[in-house]
Amino acid sequence: MDEEKSGGQKFLADRFEANRGHLRRVAYRMLGSATEADDAVQEAWLRLSRSDTGEVANLGGWLTTVVARICLDMLRSRNARREEVLDERTPEPAAPNAAEEEALLADSVGLALLVVLQTLTPAERIAFVLHDMFDLQFDEIAAVVGRSPEAARQLASRARRRVRGAPAIPEAEVARQRAVVDAFLAASRGGDLQALLGLLDPDVVVRADAAAVRLGDTAELRGAAAVAQKFKGRAQRARTVLVDGRVGVVVAPRGKLLIVLLPVVADGRIVEIEAVADPARLAAFELAILDG
Repeated sequence: MDEEKSGGQKFLADRFEANRGHLRRVAYRMLGSATEADDAVQEAWLRLSRSDTGEVANLGGWLTTVVARICLDMLRSRNARREEVLDERTPEPAAPNAAEEEALLADSVGLALLVVLQTLTPAERIAFVLHDMFDLQFDEIAAVVGRSPEAARQLASRARRRVRGAPAIPEAEVARQRAVVDAFLAASRGGDLQALLGLLDPDVVVRADAAAVRLGDTAELRGAAAVAQKFKGRAQRARTVLVDGRVGVVVAPRGKLLIVLLPVVADGRIVEIEAVADPARLAAFELAILDG
C-alpha cells in the first residue's frame, strides 16, 4: 500500500512539474514578483498534494484556478496590510541571478504593462490576466473571484479600459511626443551623447521632487549639456506610458515602479522633465500602456 501511495505521489508530482512553468507565468503576471509567484506555486502544490483530484479531467485548468485564488488572496492581503507597492525606496537588493531573472520576467510580460497592472484592483487584475492573457472563460473566472460570470466579464472590461487608457491630447500629438521621448530613452540607454543633445532644448530644465532627490537626483538641473550627461547610459528600466492621458515615462527596476518622468515636448525637443517619486503622487497617477 505504501508503494502504491508513493507511486501515486510521484505521478502527481510529475504532472505538477509539467505545469509549473505555466503556473509561474500566471502567478507572476498577477503578483509582479518572482518570489511571490514561487510562493504561490508552492502553495498550489501543497493544496494539490492534499486534494483528491481523481475526478479532475483537466489538471492544468484546475491548477490554474487554484493559483489564481492564491494570488487573489495574496493581493487582498497586501491591501489589507496597506503595503506600499509604490514606495520611495530602491527595491530591496537581490542576488545577481535573482535580479536578472526578475528583469527577464518583467521584459517577457512587458515592463510597462506590468507596472500598469499594479494599478488595478485585485479582482480586476485577476479577471484581466486570466481572460486577456490566458484565455480562461468567464464562468471559470467567476469561480475564482466569487462573482457571477457577467460580473467577471465587467471586471475584465473595466481593467482593459484602464490598461489601455485614453489620451488627453490628440492621437497625432501623442505620436509626435512619443517619437521624441522614445528616441531620448534609446539614446540614453545607448549612451549616445550627441543624440541626447539633439533631442533636448538648449534651455531644458529637469526638476525632481523631494523623494526623487532622496534617491539621488538633483533638485534642479538646467541646460542641454548637463541634462544629456545626467541621462547618458541610463534609462535601462524606463518605458514610455500614458500618464494621466499624456506621454510619460515609468522607471521600474525589476518591474517595481520607482519614478515617473513627465517630459514636456515642444517643436520636436524636450524642454522640461519633472521627476516624481513621492508615493502619494505615484499612486494618484492614472497609468496606461501605449500601443505598439
